[in-house]
Amino acid sequence: MKKQKNSGMRKWSILMGLAAFLFLAACGNNAEKEGAQVKAVSQDILYIGMTNPPDNFSPINAAGVSARWAQRFFYDALLDMPDALTFTPRLADSFETEDNQNYTIKLNPDANWSDGTPVTAEDVVFTYNLIADPEVETTRGVAVASLEGVTSSGKLEEGRTEIPNLVAVDDKTVTLKTETPVDPNYLKEFLAYGIFILPKHVWEDTPKSELANASFVTQPEVTSGPYTFVEYAKDSHIELTANPDYYRGEPEIKEVFLKIMNGTNLVTELQSGGLHMNASGGIGEVPTQELKTVEAIEGLEVNVQPSLTVQMMPINTEVFKDKYIRQALAHAINRNQIVESLLGGQGEIVESIYTSVSPYKNEELEPIAYDPELAKELITKSDFDMSQEIEIVVPVGNKVREQSAVLIQQDLEAVGFKVKLSNFDFPTVMEKGRSGDFDLMMYGYALNIDPDVTNYVGPEGVSNYSNYENPKNTALLEAGLAETDPEKRKAIYDEAQEIWQDDMFIVPLYSALDIVVKNETLNGGITEFWPGSLTDVEAWTLQQE
Repeated sequence: MKKQKNSGMRKWSILMGLAAFLFLAACGNNAEKEGAQVKAVSQDILYIGMTNPPDNFSPINAAGVSARWAQRFFYDALLDMPDALTFTPRLADSFETEDNQNYTIKLNPDANWSDGTPVTAEDVVFTYNLIADPEVETTRGVAVASLEGVTSSGKLEEGRTEIPNLVAVDDKTVTLKTETPVDPNYLKEFLAYGIFILPKHVWEDTPKSELANASFVTQPEVTSGPYTFVEYAKDSHIELTANPDYYRGEPEIKEVFLKIMNGTNLVTELQSGGLHMNASGGIGEVPTQELKTVEAIEGLEVNVQPSLTVQMMPINTEVFKDKYIRQALAHAINRNQIVESLLGGQGEIVESIYTSVSPYKNEELEPIAYDPELAKELITKSDFDMSQEIEIVVPVGNKVREQSAVLIQQDLEAVGFKVKLSNFDFPTVMEKGRSGDFDLMMYGYALNIDPDVTNYVGPEGVSNYSNYENPKNTALLEAGLAETDPEKRKAIYDEAQEIWQDDMFIVPLYSALDIVVKNETLNGGITEFWPGSLTDVEAWTLQQE
């Protein structure tokens, strides 16, 4: 009866918070006109604004950044990464090696699943083996690809049924071995930070063909994080509630609503007090034209910072077969116009996949020049049929990206291409990318700090939508994974970036600076290193007014 009473109080708190939110939202126009100070809607409920809906809630098969970020509220990985290549314990107390090839993982003795079952070494072994299973669809294959007995695409070698030398030594100890010595930071970022551990006792009895639509994927009830999943109202919100038995301590804020809306509404709700913060990171963006608006509002804290997210345009190499026509596409696009006119200068033009945040960006690589005359010259070197119409597939939700697609269409038409734009929701765009059903595609890449991008540019990478393959590139990717010296790895990826620019299978566009906004009543929120922002989410608080 006590649990029922507490649950009822939480629901009453939510209803009161929503009522306050609706009242404040109704007053939003007056707040904007008068420049009134914003007010928080509740001290027990955290409202976060997102512009991108999740594609799915499978810990092993979600592709979108919004889904992965939302999952960090209710699933834990082995390690956290509060800053670039700085790792702290989560489910694992330690992740150690003496030879960069054999690793020992010690799990937190108090870590339990939300149903009270202990998190064990068997859960870790089960998770990695499931990802490597050839019958299982997953976006996390690259994360296990360095393990012994696993191919470069992250699947078990032919004839194997499990990953060799991946052992549950006891309930809280796992040992594993990589195919060759690897940079420990690579393994920590991809394997320990990049994979959410699954509850074996929930997942193991479901046929592999049914995993994508299983109830524990669409409604994940048994999780390990600071919050537990309540519901997802499609394109509206994700509701979460505090896990009272969380092994790191019950969260201070008892309810979280991740509200999904467009950028204009996000700003309105920040003004009215209907949101405490925006998610930023490319998934909860304040439009750059609204920067001065939010900076002028008393009670909001605003920061602008570089981002790991980069906007790219994958080219279908089955349609654009030679590099001359692909280079022509790149030289025809005026990136500076996009950054200046759509981002108000709050962005950077990128030369390859890496932004200025990455220590592996090739600083010697010259930006791709906007040169329509060169583009026309390159077209004459290609046998591409210029009479055919080409389609740019554009995901909806990110208004700057949608607007940039219009500018790109105009630029391409100016050099002789016939172009149409097709807008789809994000899950549809992902499916088109996987099936190769596009000519050109607008897409945001959220990169890791480690330079390995096999997932995007490797011949078997699940996000290699361009269907790109170059033996020199493949050899460099393999060498980059095998090298443990950071300086030598830098040289390898510098060379790879030169090849990518020459082959031009993906047109690098821009990286928008992150506009991070939060209500001053919130102690916590987005940090300078965006991927590590939820490291201490259980300790966030909302101040008394």
